[in-house]
Amino acid sequence: MHDEFHFSMNRLAKDISGEIVLAENPEQILKKWRTIFGFSQKKLANHMGITSSVISDYESGRRKSPGINFVKRYTGALLALDMKRGAMVVKTFTDSVGSPGFSRAIIDIKEFSEGVSISEFCNNISAPILTKKSSIDRDIYGYTVIDSVKAIMQLSYNQLINLYGTTTQRALIFTEVSTGKTPMVAIKLTNLQPGLVILHGTDKVDEVAMNIAEVEGIPVALCRMENIDDIMNKLKETY
Repeated sequence: MHDEFHFSMNRLAKDISGEIVLAENPEQILKKWRTIFGFSQKKLANHMGITSSVISDYESGRRKSPGINFVKRYTGALLALDMKRGAMVVKTFTDSVGSPGFSRAIIDIKEFSEGVSISEFCNNISAPILTKKSSIDRDIYGYTVIDSVKAIMQLSYNQLINLYGTTTQRALIFTEVSTGKTPMVAIKLTNLQPGLVILHGTDKVDEVAMNIAEVEGIPVALCRMENIDDIMNKLKETY
């Protein structure tokens, strides 16, 4: 059991570091993870042996993108401080990924070795983009196909976070959608912004869902394929 926990913690460390390094806006990802762990800039800085202004500068974008050494120290500090208080966050992530509810809600999840443009990804699965203000001139680095009914009914807040895999810069594909409102509200509650949201199973997206997407700057597309098997086959053929 101890070895399994140690393995899960190392995996989480790699996932966090990888997301920061690959992110288009690493300052946002740094702040996101510090917020998830619930540590102040001062507490984290003290553990790292630096001033809180250094972390503030990185999180605000005043400093250039952090190098890999800083990212490793930053991630290590988050995990070390969490371990001192009983691994509250680490245990949450470990339990969430392995839970039956999580596995039933996830139809497929995949990471890309290199970025794929949002427009290209949407074109490949016949999913026209509906939002106007969100930027689609960026890449995504993976996708998660989600049974929206099971996800909303069975997953906790912390389990919803795990839908993002190793990076938020990915497509979240929600199946069995009625209006799109519930998935978008759930995304807003996690305070994490995916690179792309694709809704499947409806002809029209709820106005509230579209408003959330526009305000948060999240591209939303509506997949026109008839059934989920068609989507899965296309994704496997292409990626």
